[in-house]
Amino acid sequence: MIAVAVTEALALLIGVSTSHWHDGAIADHPDGFVGAALGWLHFGKVPVLVIVVIFLTTFALAGFIFQFATKAMIGSFLPLLVAVALAFVVAVFGVRILGGALSKVIPRDESAAVSDASLVGRVGTIVIGTARAGMPAEARVQDEHGATHYVMVEPDEPDQSLAAGARVLLVRHVSGRRFQAIHNPKPELL
Repeated sequence: MIAVAVTEALALLIGVSTSHWHDGAIADHPDGFVGAALGWLHFGKVPVLVIVVIFLTTFALAGFIFQFATKAMIGSFLPLLVAVALAFVVAVFGVRILGGALSKVIPRDESAAVSDASLVGRVGTIVIGTARAGMPAEARVQDEHGATHYVMVEPDEPDQSLAAGARVLLVRHVSGRRFQAIHNPKPELL
């Protein structure tokens, strides 16, 4: 706990958030048992730093309680491995219970940001210029959230041109905000 506190304090002083490092590392749960276990422990619903603090706190409290209770009842402490195993089990269930409670009250970061590559397959309209090979034109495209994006498009075929007002289908992400497009083959697509 002291190491976590010192790390966070130093990060705060230099203006860096360590939460983004932790949460980014476990943003996508792997498939299988590990993914199921991380989901069960509320990774992705509660910041990783909060889960670490809950785990360390419940582990320490459980360890102290087990050792002091055992000392009071039988006059000696539990063997180290037994105490660690019991405290670990209690800490895991502590994360499950307390993490679930906190996931309901901690505000979530929500974003409607999409990657440029996710616009491939969307239909747009050329708004400025005529697109020719090597000479892109500006097109307006909406993403899955309904947000409007302005991208540069050029025809997929070198001998083709796409005039202003043409409905185009983005078929390939070239780089940045630049795409290759074709005339919309299915006008019913929006």
